[in-house]
Amino acid sequence: MNAAILAGGKGTRIGKLYTDIPKPMIPIMGKPVLQWQIETLVSQGFLDITLIVGHKANMIKAHFGNGEKFGARVSYIIEDEPLGTGGALSLLPKKDTLMLYGDVYCEIDFKRFISFHVKKQADVTLFVHPNSHPHDSDIVVTDSESRVTAWKSKKDAGRGELRNLVNAGLYVFSKNALPIGKPTRIDMEHELIAPLLPGGNVYAYRSTEYIKDMGTPKRLAEVEKDIESGVAAARSLNNKQRAVFLDRDGTINKLRGLIGSPEQIELINGAAESIRRLNKSPFLTICVTNQSVVARGITTISQLDTIHARIDVLLGQEGAYLDDLFYCPHHPDKGYPEEIPEYKMDCKCRKPKAGLLIEAAKRYNIDLNQSYIIGDSTADIVAGNTVGCKTIGVMTGRGLHDGKYKVVSNGCYSDMQKAVFAILEGTC
Repeated sequence: MNAAILAGGKGTRIGKLYTDIPKPMIPIMGKPVLQWQIETLVSQGFLDITLIVGHKANMIKAHFGNGEKFGARVSYIIEDEPLGTGGALSLLPKKDTLMLYGDVYCEIDFKRFISFHVKKQADVTLFVHPNSHPHDSDIVVTDSESRVTAWKSKKDAGRGELRNLVNAGLYVFSKNALPIGKPTRIDMEHELIAPLLPGGNVYAYRSTEYIKDMGTPKRLAEVEKDIESGVAAARSLNNKQRAVFLDRDGTINKLRGLIGSPEQIELINGAAESIRRLNKSPFLTICVTNQSVVARGITTISQLDTIHARIDVLLGQEGAYLDDLFYCPHHPDKGYPEEIPEYKMDCKCRKPKAGLLIEAAKRYNIDLNQSYIIGDSTADIVAGNTVGCKTIGVMTGRGLHDGKYKVVSNGCYSDMQKAVFAILEGTC
């Protein structure tokens, strides 16, 4: 597979610090960001790299040459006139292509990303993630199979409440999805990808890995800090991850019986603050929740998604986010008139079984023995103990008083705030 890097940017926001070099040559800890990208690609076996250059192209060419000294085969597409983010794509070799922007620093297992693209037989795959400010970000909308159905601009005041899923500016294009013909000025996202929706063969790959635009002095300083501390490298899914798993009802949001609409969602005091603290820690923050409301016929999968969108919005308003959410829609008991038969089963994912934890661990390369689960029910504790997680009960919601299972946990606290504090301080 070919890799292509859009490296023609001027860096207007950070240009005051570096007036004499193109944005992709801005140094991070003494090395151009573009060199960091090329070395990462080469380390994962991507040797054929095309640089799409424009502003101060000669400086980039002088540094990288044919790529031999970096272990790569580097070629160039030179834009005499700016062609936007997608205009030069018609000049790329007609083969499947991994596409990066030249002003981002990333620590990503690219092979996982591409494997997802191949499995979905996608034309285009977007790398997406949640962030701490979804309200002022363009949101990617997907269906249950991760197919992209819409692209909602942050300028769209009527877009409603959506799941926190943001385009990170990293793509895989199948060769048949690359534009053909004479290159013209094209915006890749809005003029090339968005018109394929809905109904196009475009997918979203959700990841927790490190990818950050270093286009402002503040972001550049943050990237350098994250590299130096090891935070950036640790987030690559090449490495084992640690997670704090959170139950939903009674742990994140107030327990209100069987929740069937977004209006019933109200966060427990301190929940968003606790999740925000986890977001800044080495731990992934993943919700695992039983939602038999689907099997009982109270909500559909689509309606459940609107409930989870409400949680994402409320968390986002306080600068917090869930790295992911896994749910079980099943229920084992049959015989009720409104039930949905295909969801009535004795499954492997409904807690106290550990299927949701196992699924998340596989998806994000999580070391369960180095992870925690926080919940208000004995089923949460059983599930965590089954796979070797450290288990913490909280007195919100059911307060472990559901009486279903006899359990022993590693700790018990009044609420999530105190539980998270104990985890991050290493006292539990």
